[in-house]
Amino acid sequence: MSRMTILDSNLWLFLAGEREPRGAAKTASGYPPYNIELMPNGETMRITFAVAGFGPDELEVMVEDGALIVSGRQRDDDTREYLHRGIAARQFKRSFVLASGVEVGKAELHNGLLAVDLVRPRKEKRVQKVGILTAG
Repeated sequence: MSRMTILDSNLWLFLAGEREPRGAAKTASGYPPYNIELMPNGETMRITFAVAGFGPDELEVMVEDGALIVSGRQRDDDTREYLHRGIAARQFKRSFVLASGVEVGKAELHNGLLAVDLVRPRKEKRVQKVGILTAG
């Protein structure tokens, strides 16, 4: 499995292909497209997904076993009668393995873009002085 580390010197998350239950790699559809950006404060990273057509009740953002999982499922509207249907109801699931200490700050849906903020608290510099013992 190929694995890409984002912000390698400052580890935040891993991008890995979805796995089938028996370990076989699943083909990535590339949907939905997304951007990953480091915010100006240096302590927040934002993943923005293009999810036009999805409502807030059709999207789910969760953290499970140290992984960020973003999924969406559109429902077919049986009350409509289409003369032409060019926009299919889709579903997706994207997962990202979070580095230790990285937390999901918030998720916002605005104009068809789902923005998920990841926060890595600034590490406190810890200095410990060790006493020296002498023998004899």
